[in-house]
Amino acid sequence: RAARRDRPAPGLSDVTAVGTALSDVTDATLAAALRAARASQPAPAGLRFAVIGMGRLGGYESNYLSDADVLFVYDPPAGGNESAASAAAHAIAEELRRLLGVPAPDPPLGVDADLRPEGRQGPLVRSLAAYAQYYARWSRVWEAQALLRARFVCGDADLGAEFEAMIDPVRYPAEGLTREQVVEIRRIKARVETERLPRGADPATHTKLGRGGLADVEWAVQLVQLRHAGANPALRGTRTLDALAAAAEAGLVDPADAAEMAAGWSLAAQVRNALMLVRGRAGDQLPRHGVELAGVVRLLGRDDPGEFLDEYLRTARRSRAAAERVLDA
Repeated sequence: RAARRDRPAPGLSDVTAVGTALSDVTDATLAAALRAARASQPAPAGLRFAVIGMGRLGGYESNYLSDADVLFVYDPPAGGNESAASAAAHAIAEELRRLLGVPAPDPPLGVDADLRPEGRQGPLVRSLAAYAQYYARWSRVWEAQALLRARFVCGDADLGAEFEAMIDPVRYPAEGLTREQVVEIRRIKARVETERLPRGADPATHTKLGRGGLADVEWAVQLVQLRHAGANPALRGTRTLDALAAAAEAGLVDPADAAEMAAGWSLAAQVRNALMLVRGRAGDQLPRHGVELAGVVRLLGRDDPGEFLDEYLRTARRSRAAAERVLDA
């Protein structure tokens, strides 16, 4: 008993445990919906279908109101009719999304496939061969960046493994990045930071897109992965903190900078989860005063809102500086 008292149980402040647990629940929910969808939709015998997790789901970093970012991939049966297989795969994907959006006692699970090739303009489902053709011929560096978090979630496990093997040369380029690609990533990040931060948001305390928050650290880590994971397999993981630790161990990121970024990312994730529990809805902005700040502080086991706000600002400032050093290296 004494040993258990000395070791705090995983809770809200353990963002790794929370993110993994919520991602596991989402995986199971998608798997159940896929089984139901396949049972209700006619399909050619031998049609293989898999769901690939992307974004925070792929990185085991889901929060309490995360959508499920996914890609849908199928493989037609040998010698079968390609058009029939494609139509059946689309019907399965649409039914999966419908099932998870119908009214129920629990909130709906949004299934977001916008990270697919060509975004909303592209087909909802592609065959493994079509994905391979697209990534080989037309993909851009930001798409390779998005694939860093791709992992098999449910469906045909062999197809999921084949998809991961197919995208590995894209997301872990053997020769790293060209100078032009590095400049492009920096340019896109600057544009996202300018255009996606909500109007009126405080960039010093916005947990997702603010200075030193989630996006700052993730972009820095992902740039390191794109540049070096082709030669260093230890960087080939979908979890931000694991990849950051591997980069520091490999001497690719200064250990002090890695520690500052890990602290900034972890605190921003903790606050983001706490904001949802306090408000009952998603939120990224840590307020500088008021009952919501007090609620966040209480949930995170702190006492003084003013001291906590100072800690957040200090941690985020150091995280931002470290991320900029990595991005500019």
